Amino acid sequence: MALCAMAISVVPAEAKSARCFTTDDGYYPCDFRGTDGSGSFEISAPGKPTFALIVERPGFASAYADYGTGRNVPLSGMYVRERDQPACWSNPETVTKICAW
Repeated sequence: MALCAMAISVVPAEAKSARCFTTDDGYYPCDFRGTDGSGSFEISAPGKPTFALIVERPGFASAYADYGTGRNVPLSGMYVRERDQPACWSNPETVTKICAW
């Protein structure tokens, strides 16, 4: 029974409609999918890169982008959750931002 419960808890969440923002693409409608209990997520939309944000520790994450090749490319630097806009993660090194509402 416990093994069955563990298997259910690791099933990825279904994608939900959201509004996204990335520095390169601006605002656009997207699909948002939480990928773990730490707040990691993936956003995707037709004609846009798919972004994955992996929370490393509270408030800090690494990010990856799939530019349509099926391969995640690591984005440089660490992304930091914005205090005044918690739906947004920004990278002070590259001055880029990924948001999902």
